[in-house]
Amino acid sequence: MTVDAKVVKILRQKTGAGVMDCKEALTIADGDMDSAVEVLRKKGIAKAEKKLGRKADQGSVVAYIHPGNRVGVLLEINCETDFVAKTDNFNRFAKDIAMQVAAANPLTVSREQLDTIIVAKERNIYMEQAKALGKPEKVLNKIVEGKIEKFYQEMCLLEQPFIKDNDKTVKDILSETVASLGENITISRFARYEVGEGFVSNGEG
Repeated sequence: MTVDAKVVKILRQKTGAGVMDCKEALTIADGDMDSAVEVLRKKGIAKAEKKLGRKADQGSVVAYIHPGNRVGVLLEINCETDFVAKTDNFNRFAKDIAMQVAAANPLTVSREQLDTIIVAKERNIYMEQAKALGKPEKVLNKIVEGKIEKFYQEMCLLEQPFIKDNDKTVKDILSETVASLGENITISRFARYEVGEGFVSNGEG
């Protein structure tokens, strides 16, 4: 199909993708703008996955104080170069993640960092709850695993719904940022302070 140059321009403005990528996405989507955006998003995430694992030892520490001055966050986010660390997009992303930590109060960055003792304790609680409800033995484990997944989604930063778009997770936003900036980006660690509760330090390192 022939792709209208005006439609390509609109898609470029909307997504920041290159001309050829926009043309290809519109062709795949038969000219549908929303579908083309989804094609580009998936393509960007695929590219981002290839960048994961590359050394990221630059970046910045971001401080965020929530309105009301009762919650504060220190967050370390890393990238591959000092140049990217100084860009508006990188710093906007870092501030959004700090706001996420302040609002959603995760325990760790990823599920791999959760203390196995905490997970085992939650699993036992869910099992007892399921048994108390008289659930059949054959479905107990399935029920418990479902609740554990929900626990991960609540407690692990990368798996939480993003506060500015609940249809995406923080990991989705991270992947999109990696794709747009062209470098591996990692959320290394954070410390969340709340008046009257001391502080909780989380993450790697």
